[in-house]
Amino acid sequence: MSFNTFGHIFRVTTWGESHGPALGATVDGCPPGVPISEEAIQHWLDRRKPGQNKYTTQRREPDEVEVLSGVFEGVSTGQPIQLMIRNTDQRSKDYGDIAEKFRPGHADITYWQKYGIRDYRGGGRSSARETAARVAAGGVARAALAALLPDLTITGYMVQMGPHAIDRGRFDRDEIERNPFWTPDPKAAQDWSEYLDTLRKSGDSVGAVIEVVASGVPAGLGAPIYGKLDTDLAAAAMSINAVKGVEIGDGMAAACLTGTENADEIAMGPDGPVYASNHAGGVLGGISTGQDIVLRFAVKPTSSILTPRKTITKSGEATEIVTKGRHDPCVGIRAVPVGEAMVACVLLDHVLLHRGHVGENRGQIG
Repeated sequence: MSFNTFGHIFRVTTWGESHGPALGATVDGCPPGVPISEEAIQHWLDRRKPGQNKYTTQRREPDEVEVLSGVFEGVSTGQPIQLMIRNTDQRSKDYGDIAEKFRPGHADITYWQKYGIRDYRGGGRSSARETAARVAAGGVARAALAALLPDLTITGYMVQMGPHAIDRGRFDRDEIERNPFWTPDPKAAQDWSEYLDTLRKSGDSVGAVIEVVASGVPAGLGAPIYGKLDTDLAAAAMSINAVKGVEIGDGMAAACLTGTENADEIAMGPDGPVYASNHAGGVLGGISTGQDIVLRFAVKPTSSILTPRKTITKSGEATEIVTKGRHDPCVGIRAVPVGEAMVACVLLDHVLLHRGHVGENRGQIG
């Protein structure tokens, strides 16, 4: 299987399977001298790990990261950083009944058609378990960004579960860490709890929409035409398991606006240009404006459900399938820290690209 690597200068290769002995990431291109510790990376992994509440899979994985190379005396050396996370709670027997069947809505059938081999134990590489490696790599990216751009922050949260969206009038950033859904709307958290309980007990699942905002991003990141910042952000988000749609700024809703509504008017402030709005999501012509980067992505419902679904076997026979085991009723919940990690990796990559190509911004205003 090829194409397990993303990034240009800051490059991340993930490896391992859901039910193998371990998984992890090889991070190449991290600048030397960045303070990095297992404890700091673990903080981000702890936000993603399974089994933290009844709304996520009950697979019990500590997701403890081990840094095997590229760090000496607490700082990065500039060499490849090898990160490993051991799997400790596999229950491969849960998947014995589906070894010859394809789960509808899952990558089982396409992996088999392409490769002629399929790891049915949790889906192998197609499992969302792979995203733990991305979050670990994102921890390295965050450390480097903190050293290079100390004012930059990356915050993800859920804005919709199934048909139920948040009320942005109740947006409370402090609320994000207080509920299991990573939502800034406390009323939505209460409503979603009851809604997801009903779905979970009925053996069903539901999708979600995640928003990630990066503040403190300098103007000038990204390049036309094929190195656009929003191109790489969209690709990074779309590469996350179960993601089926990505938006930057107003996204699809921009098609409903007029030009006068959509254009973000510009004025001169004391420290440079200021914008009256941010319909563009912080990117114009593929290059960051200095405003908040706003990324939104849609996650489909978990395909592994207890409700019987019609399918076929590898021999083409009609059958039904029920997926036993431990699965997320809304995989979007744990996609929040994954989305943050991917944004961190892309932003660091573009910071390094910008430094290498341009150095400091050349076009001065005022």
